[in-house]
Amino acid sequence: MPTTPTDARRGIVLILSSPSGAGKTTLTRMLLQNRDLDLTLSISVTTRQRRSSEVDGIHYRFITQRQFESMRDNGELLEWAEVHGNFYGTPRGPVEEILSRGRDALFDIDYQGTQQVREKMGSDTVTIFILPPSMKELRARLERRAEDTREAIERRLDNARNEIQRWKQYDYVLVNDDLQTSFDDLLAILRAERQRRPRRAKGIEEFVSRLLQE
Repeated sequence: MPTTPTDARRGIVLILSSPSGAGKTTLTRMLLQNRDLDLTLSISVTTRQRRSSEVDGIHYRFITQRQFESMRDNGELLEWAEVHGNFYGTPRGPVEEILSRGRDALFDIDYQGTQQVREKMGSDTVTIFILPPSMKELRARLERRAEDTREAIERRLDNARNEIQRWKQYDYVLVNDDLQTSFDDLLAILRAERQRRPRRAKGIEEFVSRLLQE
């Protein structure tokens, strides 16, 4: 479909956060599979061990702690955090390039990273927190995943209670009781945020100038 002058806009940093097992990874995948949305996933770097279901360079870039510390100390990370004893971070360069092309970058990060990105990217950010319908269901989802030990699951549940208390730091909050409903809500948020006047100001201003000359 050809673009019009009013299509020009500033890209969005769309951030999804949730406690482990609440559904943000599944929702992120659903967003990326919808090619009409034209979202680009921001790939984080991490020092944790790769899970059997993960692919390096797709789910994360798996690096050593020495490499991570070098990137952090050289200012190459847009955000970074220590989670469950491992380090995670987002390289800044690729994100800046995505936004400069008027495209949207999708983030799957925790509340610590979200605050750092918001501080650096300001009004470019749109933040969404995903809540589980209950702690019982959250535990069941973690157990069904069968990727963590019982001790690790208990640790994740403890951390989940801490993360859930951060919901007020986000622009939007969704309770992921029904996956399709949550996805539909995400689509509505994205479409509305793309139409915000500040994001489209340049293209609309040029259009209005020509419109008034007719």
